[in-house]
Amino acid sequence: MEKNASPNTLTAYTRGLSDWEEFLNEEGVDAGCLNAERLHVRLYLTAMHNKGLQRTSIARELSVLRTFYRFLKRESMILENPTSFTHFPSQPNRLPRFLYEEELQSLFEVCRGDDPLKQRDLAIIELLYATGIRVSECTNLKMTDLDFVTETVHVLGKGRKERYVPVGAFAIDALERYFEDGRKRLMREEAQHVFLNFRGLPLTDRGLRHTLTKRVQEASHTLRISPHSLRHTFATHLLNEGADLRSVQELLGHENLRTTQKYTHVTTDRLRHVYKGAHPRA
Repeated sequence: MEKNASPNTLTAYTRGLSDWEEFLNEEGVDAGCLNAERLHVRLYLTAMHNKGLQRTSIARELSVLRTFYRFLKRESMILENPTSFTHFPSQPNRLPRFLYEEELQSLFEVCRGDDPLKQRDLAIIELLYATGIRVSECTNLKMTDLDFVTETVHVLGKGRKERYVPVGAFAIDALERYFEDGRKRLMREEAQHVFLNFRGLPLTDRGLRHTLTKRVQEASHTLRISPHSLRHTFATHLLNEGADLRSVQELLGHENLRTTQKYTHVTTDRLRHVYKGAHPRA
């Protein structure tokens, strides 16, 4: 796991196992995780549910435990895997939230100006929408990952898999302005990362999320989106304009086509809406 896992994944696994160990201690289980039984796993899932955790979060914690106990079983450290026959909580079938073009424009508008942070934020939002890259992929970008000649960005994705994604003209323009002015004003010393915070340090995932939340609030009092919504928007708009599913899968860096197929539901809903509004006998 450590070989291919990202730092964020390792942090999540460490935190998850620490929470599990704490729960077992409270239950009075001797030797902690090594003596855990299926009943303890079910009680743990119930406890997380009672705390108000979402089903996606509970499923993620169960995944951590499954990986951990598969390792212990493989190393002959336990006789039985307590997570066997324990099912994931059922997931709500929610459609991805995406932005309409007018919502995007309002977001771009609040980032226009000479302020270095506004220049940076416009470059971030344009890049996220232009490429569909993940938050962690964006914050990890180095200057050498951008190629303005070929208009592509080199992305190191999940499992440290590399891909090259085209970058549109609007994102290129926003990045060039940020590099020529805003980034130089933010930089305290030589830095490899593309996006810097106000201290001149690399912008973190948390910092990017906070930044986008702030800009969204400035753009609209009703708009509620996350950085991942720009990834959804990228995929949805491509499919709306006729891009094939396989190409979108490659651009997003999805391992499984089924992950990409959820966006076809969004476009189908849009087509149904257009049909009802335009067809005389709809």
